[in-house]
Amino acid sequence: MNLFGRKERENEIKQMGRLPPGQALTNKFPVLHYGGVPHYDLAKWDFRLFGEVEEVRRLSWEEFNMLPKRAITMDIHCVTRWSKFDTLWEGVWLPDLIEAGLVKLKPTARYIIEHCENGFTTNLDLEHFLKPTTLLATKFNGIPLEPEHGFPVRVVVGAAAGQGRDPDTRYFWKGGKWLRGLEFSALDRPGFWEQAGYHNIARVWTEERFE
Repeated sequence: MNLFGRKERENEIKQMGRLPPGQALTNKFPVLHYGGVPHYDLAKWDFRLFGEVEEVRRLSWEEFNMLPKRAITMDIHCVTRWSKFDTLWEGVWLPDLIEAGLVKLKPTARYIIEHCENGFTTNLDLEHFLKPTTLLATKFNGIPLEPEHGFPVRVVVGAAAGQGRDPDTRYFWKGGKWLRGLEFSALDRPGFWEQAGYHNIARVWTEERFE
């Protein structure tokens, strides 16, 4: 799609009420993160579910891949002002694990801290993590994630594609790359970018970019 075609599509998306303020459509998928891209021996990779849960779980890559999966099409919005529409993600949805009894939350669980490689964390309230637009993604557009986009697992937060404005949509950084665990917490704990001055909640439609 050339520049003229991109602008036409951007105007169309805007008229549909899907383009948040301060954002521009991109047909690319920009790579943005802090630090280097990790490389894995998946035979040694594991994933933890811990904190305010009845039972701590540690899953191997083989076990993680046996979890129920679903595909979700989302619009995603980066705090650096690009938006990408109708993106298809496949992965694990937390409510499916709760329904299957694989995760049993204590009543004190109110937040989730995403633990990623190199000590990186970010935070979301539990209610938002249970939305159908928050996913532990392993595939993008039908193929496994590329290393620079979070292989083998990343959190994806977005808006339901084609459904217009959702005032609780969060910026894309709230989905951590290279995810290694979810900590269920009674207290909110700002993560790496939040401590560096980015907004703790990060709602897109009210441009909660910085504190």
